[in-house]
Amino acid sequence: MLALRLARGARPLVQLRRLLVAAASAGTGFLLLYVLAGAVARAAGSFPRLLWALIPLAATVHFAVAVARADPATRPREGLDAAGLGPVRLMLVAVISTAVACALGSALALAAFLHLRGDLAGLPFDGAGAGLLHAGQPLPVAAALTLLALVPLAASAATALALRPHTPPAPQTRLPWGIALTACGLAALAYTGRGGAAMLVGWSLTAVGLALAGPGLTYACGSLVQALRPGGLRLLAGRALQEEAPRIGPPLGALCSVGAGALTALALHDRGGLDVPLGPLTGPAAGLVALCAIATLLTSSVEARQRRAAEREALRDLGASAKVLRTAASLRATALVAVCVPLSWGVAQLTSMALTR
Repeated sequence: MLALRLARGARPLVQLRRLLVAAASAGTGFLLLYVLAGAVARAAGSFPRLLWALIPLAATVHFAVAVARADPATRPREGLDAAGLGPVRLMLVAVISTAVACALGSALALAAFLHLRGDLAGLPFDGAGAGLLHAGQPLPVAAALTLLALVPLAASAATALALRPHTPPAPQTRLPWGIALTACGLAALAYTGRGGAAMLVGWSLTAVGLALAGPGLTYACGSLVQALRPGGLRLLAGRALQEEAPRIGPPLGALCSVGAGALTALALHDRGGLDVPLGPLTGPAAGLVALCAIATLLTSSVEARQRRAAEREALRDLGASAKVLRTAASLRATALVAVCVPLSWGVAQLTSMALTR
């Protein structure tokens, strides 16, 4: 009940982020139902399709966790402990809010899927989606509900894991592991080539490696900004980057992996493309992953800005103008772009070479 009251009384921007989580959950749920309908109609090759559908699921869960972390209702405040709202209780509030948003999206996905199949009130759009969604085959109710429950359960578990009281590791400690996983992913792609479920392993290892390396890369960007006799502006931008590295680093690394995947697909377009067994929904699934990655980075940036509000007020009290703060923010963004764009291009080149050997 407390979680519902906090959700109802949240600001419009917070409500918008929760609605975006529900929309992402709806897209992922629709994709999972599409895979299930295809498996009922033709069981051969259904397992690789289900594995590839887990990538949008992971992107949706990552976005849901970022929204839960940025929610002001789940942030510890003075006096809440006396009211019985300690860190554990606030974590439970975040878990329930995430589960409700994702469950709403799953319900919308089921309603849209059944409507397009004509199972609710006739075939819409002159039956254009009936063949794509295999309307002639019965949909297993238990299997459909199980797949739709994956997003709320996974998002809730990930939110509880991310918001549990713990001390996060230093950003530099993750960088070697991220580089190692990325190298393993590239090696797996070179070994398996295009096609088959084994290619998904290489893609997954590369994406996880870049996400792990993201905090270390962000921290390194802050160090580079402060190098070679920095002035006050570069010191301000570099220290802010180093402080924000644990929050914006993982989504930044995930966005780099999405960019590398897009560049790889573009490079291999004239060579047969990538063998992703999702059929006509391959493009929408890729768009969903890209939008979730962008939204996760923006949400994490908002969270980092909210947590640094006291520091900005202190700088204003010391005489720092709004122009200086905006210039420092622009410098941080420029440094990240200058590192992440070449990184995405380099990973894409290595991936293209691995898949066309």
